[in-house]
Amino acid sequence: MSKEDNREALVKVNHLKKHFTVKNNRLLKAVDGVSFEIYKGETLGLVGESGCGKSTCGRTIMGIYQPTDGTVEFEGKDVGRMGKRQKKDFFRHVQMIFQDPYASLNPRMLVSNIIAEGIDIHGLLSGSEREERIYELLSLVGLNKEHANRFPHEFSGGQRQRIGIARALAVNPKFIVCDEPISALDVSVQAQVVNLLQDLQKQYGLTYLFIAHDLSMVRYISDRVAVMYLGSLVETAQSDELYGNPLHPYTQALLSAIPIPDPKTQNERQRIVLEGEVPSPIDPPSGCAFRTRCAKAMDICAAETPMWKEVKERHFTACHLYNE
Repeated sequence: MSKEDNREALVKVNHLKKHFTVKNNRLLKAVDGVSFEIYKGETLGLVGESGCGKSTCGRTIMGIYQPTDGTVEFEGKDVGRMGKRQKKDFFRHVQMIFQDPYASLNPRMLVSNIIAEGIDIHGLLSGSEREERIYELLSLVGLNKEHANRFPHEFSGGQRQRIGIARALAVNPKFIVCDEPISALDVSVQAQVVNLLQDLQKQYGLTYLFIAHDLSMVRYISDRVAVMYLGSLVETAQSDELYGNPLHPYTQALLSAIPIPDPKTQNERQRIVLEGEVPSPIDPPSGCAFRTRCAKAMDICAAETPMWKEVKERHFTACHLYNE
């Protein structure tokens, strides 16, 4: 993807694989050869159906899962080859906002200690400076200093997610994996959290990998979008380009499901309904994994895996319709 952009890549994912051994020693290929770059200061949206491997990809990049194969580079350094001290520094600069604001906070810890956990681990601040930093972070995410001495069960879902964001910001990270951070929240709260993330990005120059189901929200927050299907990428492009001119049949089907506020336009457009179920990542189809649900499938789709190709400037896809 050398033609993608002249900006400096903060994160490079190279042929990343994460396979799990399941019953009868069979392999579940959750992530199967994914490559992309995330540039400093941008938001890359990662979308796809449930079970396509989005969250596993994010957790593998974070180091929560060890990759089966492939590499993750951060600031030009291979994370897998880092020593203990370098790895600790990596974990400071790379943080995660989790999907479930109820399960991701320790119910026995005060909010002040939850937020300051990273500060304590990395020995960044102590005493009154630590306390002031906690209050600063609470204010930054729209909470009050009085909230520091409460437990997570005393807050709403939106407030808990704000606490999770404050925790991620506490160690001054450069890159944050947002793993479906709004999917468990009420619709009225989702926009508040997304706007908060955007404001923080502008203020601190943060870089995001934004994993989500909500395609309209991904378009709103993302500079570029990557579409994932059954463990592999099928298309990436600038956000406006991908939504305005989707190339891969799977992307076209996903985008056709986004509701349009104009009733006339909504009624006139054609919805692409995918037939059948998503194949199992334990036993994926040969060739193109999407071919079993694709109305445009050809004989070659079963015989050969499509090559990743730049069809238009900075618009990549893996589909035999464009490999001729």
